[in-house]
Amino acid sequence: MTDPFADIRPYHDDEVRPVLDRLLLDSEFLENLAKLRLPQLTARFPGLVRPIVRWILRRELKGIDNVYTLQTLVKKYMDRMIESSTDQFTISGLAELDAQQPYLFMSNHRDIALDPAFVSYALYHNDHDTVRIAIGDNLLSKPFAADLMRLNKSFIVKRSLTGPRQILAAYKNLSAYIRNSIENEHSSIWIAQREGRAKDGIDSTEPAIIKMLTMAQDKASESFADFVNRLHIVPIAISYEYDPCDGAKARELYERATQGSYQKAEHEDLKSIALGITGTKGDVHVSFGKPLCGEFATPDAVAAEVDRQVIADYVLHPTNFFAYKILYGNYPDLPCGAKREVFREHEHQLVQAQFAQRIDAIPEAHRPYALAIYANPVVSKLNYAKASN
Repeated sequence: MTDPFADIRPYHDDEVRPVLDRLLLDSEFLENLAKLRLPQLTARFPGLVRPIVRWILRRELKGIDNVYTLQTLVKKYMDRMIESSTDQFTISGLAELDAQQPYLFMSNHRDIALDPAFVSYALYHNDHDTVRIAIGDNLLSKPFAADLMRLNKSFIVKRSLTGPRQILAAYKNLSAYIRNSIENEHSSIWIAQREGRAKDGIDSTEPAIIKMLTMAQDKASESFADFVNRLHIVPIAISYEYDPCDGAKARELYERATQGSYQKAEHEDLKSIALGITGTKGDVHVSFGKPLCGEFATPDAVAAEVDRQVIADYVLHPTNFFAYKILYGNYPDLPCGAKREVFREHEHQLVQAQFAQRIDAIPEAHRPYALAIYANPVVSKLNYAKASN
């Protein structure tokens, strides 16, 4: 029987070993991995480092022939990354979710790889199954990148298509795959609330994402609301005390504002992934919301509820308060941190000094945009509170 999802789905267990063996022979993959793990040595002796990296990798991947054992290995590196680049990792809301129920986790989007990685990390360590991850083909400029993502339970969103018929067919297939994953394969999904990262720090759901999901609705037998409820959509708000890519995002925002456009460098997204993984993140919090359930009539109504939960559940860090004060002249009357405590400036003087040093290292013309990245979550909360009154 033909697999209608063969070109977009994650690799199956019987495909894992052949793909791993192919990666071990991919010199470009090995070179990129060497630069990530041994940057200084690779710069001086690239021809020497690649065989070493291949030998280490072959040893670590020995005996791995299914997705679960591969993810167990990934977990080890995830633990190491969190310990080295994250001061504290906290979660909320997950205890209210059923570990036996597959969900469609719809998350705000700040980091290409880390957003779904932190979600899976939280799920794994709380006895939930990890998620299948939606990733755009624009991020897969290298064949080895596609292999790595699909090995780690990622499925491909075809964003590079240009013909209307091709796009429609691809999105229908994607919608069917997501529904099949949840209803028939009992596998949870992670998808961003928008296409591309919220580089300006303003989280908002694109109704087009909801429209894509509902292409799998059987209009003859189920209403729009019934279909939405069957997806078990759970909004997620991820917040980073420090954004490893804040300088790069600020540069892009500045160029768009002053020149009207921004031209990405070749393989820039892969560099952003590496910087996100290795860069300092400070405290990170993942807030799991409540499953959407109601008489939703339109994609806009669904998007509005996702936005409401993401904005309400987003945990503000001291860096958000400091950025807001610099831009607007006062501290907001909002809770701070995972414990939702009253913000007191004198309790965060070290963070204040570190944040100031970080902003000062960014070119002066770009600094207002960098500050806005941190201040805009505060603005969103204040605007939502004002609109609700």
